[in-house]
Amino acid sequence: MSIPVDTPAVPSHFQSFLAFDYGTKRTGVAVGNRLTRTATPQATIKAEGAAARLAAAEARVREWQPDALVIGVPYHPDGAAHENTARAQRFGRQLRARLQQPVYEVDERYSTTEALSEGARDADAASACIILEQFLRALP
Repeated sequence: MSIPVDTPAVPSHFQSFLAFDYGTKRTGVAVGNRLTRTATPQATIKAEGAAARLAAAEARVREWQPDALVIGVPYHPDGAAHENTARAQRFGRQLRARLQQPVYEVDERYSTTEALSEGARDADAASACIILEQFLRALP
């Protein structure tokens, strides 16, 4: 996993982040901060349909009030985009527009595989943690 090169710089005053591992049936959620560079899994969003998923994600953002959001964006192993790449990016754009908050994208290849290999009970929430911790480690 890596943060795409075109990701804008993250202002140093952004301290708290909420991450989403987007899925059409389940969306993993994690919260973390810049100081500890760690993430904590939250209850996975189990909502089908774009409107229900967005409403649930928006409720989480309002609950946690993070400085910015992080979205895991999946790619094929060779780096090529696929159908879920566009879906995750659209989800990020919709959150940015609705909540007027910065959204950072992270390449989330293999996050679910890593979560499962670590014995995660909730692979979606664990994947969101992996995505967020990858993002936090890359911050200056």
